[in-house]
Amino acid sequence: MFKSTAKRARKSIIAIWVVSCIIMIPQAIVMECSSLLPELTNKTRLFTVCDEHWGAEIYPKVYHTGFFIVTYFAPLCLMVLAYIQIFHKLWCQQIPGNTSVIQRNWRTFRCAAPGSGESARVRTGTVTAEIKQIRARRKTARMLMVVLFVFALCYLPISVLNIMKRVFGTFKNTTDRETIYAWFTFSHWLIYANSAANPIIYNFLSGKFREEFKSAFSCTCCEERQDDNISTRARVNRESRKSMSTQVNNVDNLSQLSDQIV
Repeated sequence: MFKSTAKRARKSIIAIWVVSCIIMIPQAIVMECSSLLPELTNKTRLFTVCDEHWGAEIYPKVYHTGFFIVTYFAPLCLMVLAYIQIFHKLWCQQIPGNTSVIQRNWRTFRCAAPGSGESARVRTGTVTAEIKQIRARRKTARMLMVVLFVFALCYLPISVLNIMKRVFGTFKNTTDRETIYAWFTFSHWLIYANSAANPIIYNFLSGKFREEFKSAFSCTCCEERQDDNISTRARVNRESRKSMSTQVNNVDNLSQLSDQIV
């Protein structure tokens, strides 16, 4: 029932940036540079690290626990609940486009105008559209699940490492700091990889995204290629319609057989 508008989109984007800035204000306040070798202070920038200095131990525990909930746990729970409902609507529920609905439509058309060629064409077109609708819905459902899985996977390592470091103090007495730094670096890289992976996921799982992407980056020198692509798509569509007609005829035969049995 929600209707998205440009005004609502702008408000949502502004709200996201404001909340993000507010969440990171404590980080900007408590982060300080310190030298690993005090004798080299003010002499070189080497061996310098930027880390948090809260003053009291309770503050980082409270902040990073809340940070984990707001930036990972709560969004993940919300996405899981929402995407499961969407997936169920698109994939599982008997909505227009379901096989039984298609069969009812075929029988309605057949009873309305038996033996009519026009009726057969209308029935074929209707069923073809419904079959395409089923495929589009299921592609969208798969894409949502993949996006959710990639988000959970990419943000999990840095969230767990921050909780271990800031809340439980797991790495205070470790001697293998190079390994710890490598894990943190890799975890931060995964966050950026999530943003980079989303367009790739959309490209592989959404035909509409591919078409819009091509049109956004098209140029005059590529017009001939576009013409070739259009002719190729037309040929593919004709072949697809033939395939759809074959499927319709097969299932129509099954429907007639079931009517004879009844």
